[in-house]
Amino acid sequence: MIWESRTSTAPSFVALNTTLARDLQRGGKDVNGQTPQRATSDGGTIPCRHCLTPVGKGEDYLILAHRPFPEAQPFAETGPIFLHAKECSRAIASGKPAPMFQLGGSYILRGYSQNHWINYDAAEVVTPEKLTETARRLLSRNDVAYVHMRSSKMNCYQCRIERV
Repeated sequence: MIWESRTSTAPSFVALNTTLARDLQRGGKDVNGQTPQRATSDGGTIPCRHCLTPVGKGEDYLILAHRPFPEAQPFAETGPIFLHAKECSRAIASGKPAPMFQLGGSYILRGYSQNHWINYDAAEVVTPEKLTETARRLLSRNDVAYVHMRSSKMNCYQCRIERV
């Protein structure tokens, strides 16, 4: 597919919406209609998708199914995410990934079209130091409306990346 470059390609790493987080933290149902499960962190890697910080040792967190798309459709993946059980402040959207994403490992950056379908030509597995650069390049494409950042091992949704 031939594509042109967009003029504004600065990425913004965007955390889970506060309205959704509060609903879930206050006992709301997840996308599967289930009450989120509650657990206590042992201090391992439990990334809250709202504040974009790890859940600390001894803190309670929620495990729930999340579908980061406006509606169900063939490419609308659903998977597990974690949230602090107590209300936390939403991470401020930033042109750089949250510090917890700099701890190592690798991530999938996957572009989606305006109709929320996966763009198979706009997906890469990258290390933390390449996140911003790769997001900028993917967002420069006219056939990419936004990008999801996912873990490369489990494919879990981490955050959405939009144009500034």
